[in-house]
Amino acid sequence: MIGTYSFISKTVEIVDVPSVFSNILSNEKGHYFTDSEGKIHLVYDKKAEWILSDFEDIEKGVEGGILLEFKKDFEGTVIYGLYPDEDMEYKNAVFFKRHISIENRKAFIDIAKNLSGVYDMANWEAKGKSRIRYRVLDNKNNIITNKNVAFSVKDGMFSIETSITAGPFITSLSPNSMTITLWTNREDAVNLLINDTKYISEKTKKHVFKIDNLKAETEYKYVVSFKEDYFKSKIKTAPNNNAKAKFSFAFASDSRGGTQLGESHLGGHNAYIMRKIAALLTYKNVDFLQFTGDMIDGYKSDDQEIRLEYTNWLRTMSPYMHSTAMNVGVGNHEVLMKVFGNPENYIAIDNYPFETNSSEAVFAEFFENSSNGPKSEDGSAYDPNPNKDDFPSYDKNVYSYTFGNTAMIVLNSNYLYTPNHRIIPQIGGNVHGYIMDNQLKWLAEQIEGFEKDENIRHVFVTIHTPAFPNGGHTKNDMWYNGDNSIRPYIAGKAVEKGIIERRDEFLDILVNKSSKFRILLTGDEHNYTRLHIDNDSKIYPKDWKGERLKLNREFVQIVNGAAGAPYYAKEIMPWTDDLDVFSSQYALVFFHIDGDEIIIEVMNPDTLEIIESYKFM
Repeated sequence: MIGTYSFISKTVEIVDVPSVFSNILSNEKGHYFTDSEGKIHLVYDKKAEWILSDFEDIEKGVEGGILLEFKKDFEGTVIYGLYPDEDMEYKNAVFFKRHISIENRKAFIDIAKNLSGVYDMANWEAKGKSRIRYRVLDNKNNIITNKNVAFSVKDGMFSIETSITAGPFITSLSPNSMTITLWTNREDAVNLLINDTKYISEKTKKHVFKIDNLKAETEYKYVVSFKEDYFKSKIKTAPNNNAKAKFSFAFASDSRGGTQLGESHLGGHNAYIMRKIAALLTYKNVDFLQFTGDMIDGYKSDDQEIRLEYTNWLRTMSPYMHSTAMNVGVGNHEVLMKVFGNPENYIAIDNYPFETNSSEAVFAEFFENSSNGPKSEDGSAYDPNPNKDDFPSYDKNVYSYTFGNTAMIVLNSNYLYTPNHRIIPQIGGNVHGYIMDNQLKWLAEQIEGFEKDENIRHVFVTIHTPAFPNGGHTKNDMWYNGDNSIRPYIAGKAVEKGIIERRDEFLDILVNKSSKFRILLTGDEHNYTRLHIDNDSKIYPKDWKGERLKLNREFVQIVNGAAGAPYYAKEIMPWTDDLDVFSSQYALVFFHIDGDEIIIEVMNPDTLEIIESYKFM
């Protein structure tokens, strides 16, 4: 339900507060939170400095080149470069040696003068068309965004043409189907030709093609075309579920930017390392990438700002991932918040309305993962209104997929996330690292199903937060210094199980209910670690009085949060003696599957050094 209040000739739209939260009310100024001391905190609604729409539709073809007409005044520069006119599988622009200043909201890319003759590597003078990439930097040389633009030219007059700005990306890859997603610079129809079938999209900027009727383990060429441009690539379908399958996949997480400048912090992520990761995994010819959370800086309250960060990340990956499937999970930095009062106090919750503005809903706009997960936490024991939807959706952020003889289960431990766990008893929401009831039940069902599938030999589970942190997040994740009182609050009430109890239930499902579970793949901590846990491991606080989990076999956890985020060093934990490997290097983990055999290879994508390589089983 939506209501409106008018005052001083201004109308404020008021949406209902989700029933899962507490102490949030509304008046003529909007929603506010009242803390335990009676202090009122209004919604913090300051707009971000940079948002996605600031850079949409700003290119204009003029005589001699392309004029960028920005929508706000700022001091900055633009660098730019053409794409080589070569038969390259992974095309990247090469930037010109000079930059241009932004003055009076404008920057002119003089293609005719600067990128002609000896600098015309694109052969645009002969062909009358090409593509250019440009980057926008502020006055401190922070890269705000980058973008591709296609152009044509006739008699010295340049025109902007429809072009791909992000993608194509391959998701939901199966033996007989896949999804191909891409974005264009303007609303236009896009043609996709694959398997002798032509697909035509609606006139829009985001184009999603669901392809079926394909043959297993078959390479298909595909062509994306517009009026003046086209893009061609290829993709191989997944094999049928087969116990003897042979393939490779890569795993990483945590590419958010740090305090660095330049490509190591390109509008929310470390593009320098992600470009190296993407290049390495394509060079190694893996079949798919699993990337589980903290792609971007996130923690934003303006949905257009987080959309800009997602867009920047996808544009960095675009030159490489058009022929390799990519599956993405959620981390804490993907949170889109509704903030109350001073942002430094971190009184914040998952944004709402949940259907359109939650962290989960905005994530689903950008990543076309499988939609085979649980619906939501509606219907759980703590559901405040059994007859209506009260929770955000799990669509595309909790899911599973199979490839050959292997299953991957992707979980979300930052669902309905309230960043400050100390305020949760007052305002409600979920803590960092907690798997809620319906998701845990769904996990158990997935594990049971794969246990019965004779073609599935290996099950991997990936979640952003480690069950056992070792450096950087030892005060939270699934540990919180052993404080089991930490748990979600829904509609003013604490849920039944605390964080340690829920961790043990999680491990019980993975280890004791499955003979096929192999490794928990996590991130959050910005390092590479490999850990084993058995019944001799110390996994409880000294004063623990609850039940103690007995494992029927060894549990293995790999953390690879080393995809570009600022590093964390090792900390001493109760289970440190069980830590087999710790590295603060950037890392990309490769899993080479050959029937029952698993070889793990860990490489530094920056130096190409082998961090470790061993036969897991």
